[in-house]
Amino acid sequence: MLTILSWNIQHGGGTRVKEILKFIKDAKAQVVVLSEFRNNKNGVYLRHKLLEQDFSFQFVSLSSGDTNSVLIASKLPCNSKLFVDRKMEYDHAVIGVEFPAFRLYGVYLPHKKKHKLFDLLQEELKGEKPSILLGDYNTGFNHIDQKGDSFWYTDELRRLDKIGMKDAFRFLHADVEVYSWYSHQGNGYRYDHIYAHQDLLPLIKECDYIHDARLQKWSDHSPMFLKF
Repeated sequence: MLTILSWNIQHGGGTRVKEILKFIKDAKAQVVVLSEFRNNKNGVYLRHKLLEQDFSFQFVSLSSGDTNSVLIASKLPCNSKLFVDRKMEYDHAVIGVEFPAFRLYGVYLPHKKKHKLFDLLQEELKGEKPSILLGDYNTGFNHIDQKGDSFWYTDELRRLDKIGMKDAFRFLHADVEVYSWYSHQGNGYRYDHIYAHQDLLPLIKECDYIHDARLQKWSDHSPMFLKF
């Protein structure tokens, strides 16, 4: 069984890092994608402790300490790919890693800001190996992943579907109402997603959210996991 965990840890984790690390350990995942990771003192501590959990392969984007970015940590050997050569805004928001059987992209996409990261991902996801794209997208489908219609980039999610990238959660759970983040007004949004290439869908055993971690206030987002 291969377990992949994706979690927005809220501003680098702050004083919640020990709880976050315990949750990761208990999840028994082989690959972890953390969005809103920050390259600061707290981030160094988190990475060191992940090494103690046997996450020997770690990749971060080139960003300053106060910038919300992405960390991919793996117990399995993999090679990384950063996108700083593209000279595009928010290039720190995407990291790619390659395993023998598939490629994986961790994202923290900007919230309601103009960016071209979906164009980058469209290009990357058309490669020969099947891919998994996961993290905090900060968007979804209006009236489905939220009750309202304020999402940007819904059309880009449809473009992902057209190239064979499917919403792993919806593949298993259809149109069930679930949210991974709530506003102070109590409005729910499903910002966090895992898209997997259609060739991988028959291998998926589980894909769901763990809301207890959010309710315990270890982050303001619910972690998400995928099991093959």
